[in-house]
Amino acid sequence: MGELPLLVVVALCIALVLKTFLVQAFFIPSGSMEQTIRIGDRVLVDKLTPWFGSEVQRGDVVVFEDPGGWLKGEAARPPKDPAGIKQIKETLTFIGLLPSADEQDLIKRVIGVGGDTVKCCDDRGRVTVNGAPLDEPYVSPGNAPSEIQFEVKVPAGRLFVMGDHRANSADSRFHLDEAFEGTIDVEKVVGEAVVIAWPFDHWRRLEQPATFLTVPDQARRGRRRGPGGRRAGTPFA
Repeated sequence: MGELPLLVVVALCIALVLKTFLVQAFFIPSGSMEQTIRIGDRVLVDKLTPWFGSEVQRGDVVVFEDPGGWLKGEAARPPKDPAGIKQIKETLTFIGLLPSADEQDLIKRVIGVGGDTVKCCDDRGRVTVNGAPLDEPYVSPGNAPSEIQFEVKVPAGRLFVMGDHRANSADSRFHLDEAFEGTIDVEKVVGEAVVIAWPFDHWRRLEQPATFLTVPDQARRGRRRGPGGRRAGTPFA
């Protein structure tokens, strides 16, 4: 029996290390990424590869800290837990055994990286990146690629992001009049969402769509992130 407390402590330490450096679960409270990611899904976010110099790529689905006011009016608020349950959930979330209930993060798809020119739209209504039109099968059925006209040259070290549910996503397009024209700082990214882990009937890998492979590179781009920074890149919108 004397070994049990030690085993519990070791298990908790391992879970905390995994959450901090390898992978973390996140809960989705809004529909801004439907139909790719649904309300209530749990996704796993890769926090390891950035330590080896990996960069955010076009087409990646990333979790990032709210740049300031983006969550307003978009994220659904989770119901309040009774006293005691709340503290237990906070502890399990801290060590990575439950998806985060932090409402300061969002999830979107990267459309353009530093140096890219993202524009809407061409004569067929498609978003273009560096002049290359995007075929976007991941966009929620019934949604246009964008109802908002724009042209943004993405600054170095920043990302232009959009939700897959274009009609229900307060993304970069809604912040064009702010500093950096709605782009987010690559250092604000927590990590890349790589797997929908729950529910099981919706399990799938989140891979880079083929359409982004046809986009020509411009002078790039973002910055590499290693031990000194977070990947460009908890619930979120």
